[in-house]
Amino acid sequence: MRNTLEFKRIPVSVFSGDAFEVPTTGPHVILYSHRRSVVLTFVKMVIQMFYKNERLALLIDGTNLYIASKGLGFEIDYKKLKEEFARRSNLVRAHYYTTYIENDEYSPVRPLVDWLNYNGFTIVSKPAKEFTDGSGRRRIKGSTEIELTIDALELCNNVQHIVLFVGDKDFKPLVSAIQRKGVRVTVASTIKGSSGVVADELRRQADNFIELEELKALIGRPPRLDNPVSCRGLNNRVIVSGSNSKLESGAAV
Repeated sequence: MRNTLEFKRIPVSVFSGDAFEVPTTGPHVILYSHRRSVVLTFVKMVIQMFYKNERLALLIDGTNLYIASKGLGFEIDYKKLKEEFARRSNLVRAHYYTTYIENDEYSPVRPLVDWLNYNGFTIVSKPAKEFTDGSGRRRIKGSTEIELTIDALELCNNVQHIVLFVGDKDFKPLVSAIQRKGVRVTVASTIKGSSGVVADELRRQADNFIELEELKALIGRPPRLDNPVSCRGLNNRVIVSGSNSKLESGAAV
């Protein structure tokens, strides 16, 4: 029994031409043929989250996205990521936020930042600060949360939907402030894998949540065979402590 839902068949040619029977008036999607769950999730995203003429902005916490994808066992292909969202909306801005250590002879994040800068992304970078605490321990702190927050609030006058690639619960007030301005907010992160980086409070506040694991087939890089050195940057929030000067939360690609 289908209750009051209205159904129609939608061909998904990009996935081997299979068709799916989906409701046009409700949140449920019924699989018409047995395919991977990524297809089901993808169809639900297209129906529920994005509109072709909607002005969209992507704000990416580079650290959060790196940690999330690494925990899920894949690397982000930023060209694919940008193309996927541009195909399903009117993408007007894509910002990438990262930090770096001042006076480093070589910053491993620079190759990625240079590529993003030449391929339609706005880069917001900030030097991290090194200091020695009262116990003589070397510490490094850096954050671009303020810059991301300011950009998001300013963009509210020009967009209808913002996708935040963030996970920290500190962003919950920002999501709420954006929503009060009449702009929809989607959070993209993960609750799976070894990272599980998104805070539950943030996920509940957002209008929509995208689980990154279910986008792996769409925005992930093919596995590398030559094992090159990864492009990594410092965290948006970094604390180094202890005798081994360990970065507490990893790095950003």
